[in-house]
Amino acid sequence: MNGLIADLSGLLGLAEGVAWTAVLAFIRIGAMVALMPGLGDSSVPQRVKLALVMAFTLVVAPLLADRIGTNAAPSFLSLGGEAIAGLMLGIGMRLFVLALQTAASIIAQATTLSQLFAGAAPEPQPAIGNLFLMAGIALAMAAGLHVRAAELVLLSYDLLPAGAPIPSAAAADWGLALIGRTFSLAFSLAAPFVIASLIYNLALGAINRAMPTLMVSMIGAPALTVGALALLAVATPVVLAVWLEAFSRFIAEPFAVVQ
Repeated sequence: MNGLIADLSGLLGLAEGVAWTAVLAFIRIGAMVALMPGLGDSSVPQRVKLALVMAFTLVVAPLLADRIGTNAAPSFLSLGGEAIAGLMLGIGMRLFVLALQTAASIIAQATTLSQLFAGAAPEPQPAIGNLFLMAGIALAMAAGLHVRAAELVLLSYDLLPAGAPIPSAAAADWGLALIGRTFSLAFSLAAPFVIASLIYNLALGAINRAMPTLMVSMIGAPALTVGALALLAVATPVVLAVWLEAFSRFIAEPFAVVQ
């Protein structure tokens, strides 16, 4: 009888450890999914997000039993650390989406397309921004974003162990470096359009200087719009490919931006 009680106590202890591991994984994954592209968008219903988080947890939690172990004792501090770690991962992925939208805004302002179909989209951004956003998320999902996200969660426990405090200075340096990296990416994506717009306006100024009586604004504005649309059709696949490669590198090495 005593042996049976001991075996039941061991099973209860094992079940408690597994449940705590699942809770920690659920908190980190839930915070990450709330901000990640595609799955965390406002257009996705809350019930669907909850089901996705539970599905991620069922996949990832069995692989985390050895990594978490007894290092993270049950406490509210551990839960808060898991939420912060998940938010860091989600914010990192969301910054790359914002880089795509920033590049689209720069392109729209440089090519006079910022007011095209204004107000037709659910978010207050240029039509090019919605085009890039939908295409980028579709490419990321087609490239296996859900699988890469599960791999990212598993990798994060090597760098951000459960129950361990997150250094605020290192987190701040990582965030600043990542913001600079994504803004540099946004300007790089928009650079061909900015350069083309600069060359066009310089040529238009030279024509206006040579022919003051010519209404260059009446001729130049439609030509700039047509040229911008043509360049957009040619450069969009390259822009999205460069963005997807940068996004994939971040998921593979999320903390490589820290020097």
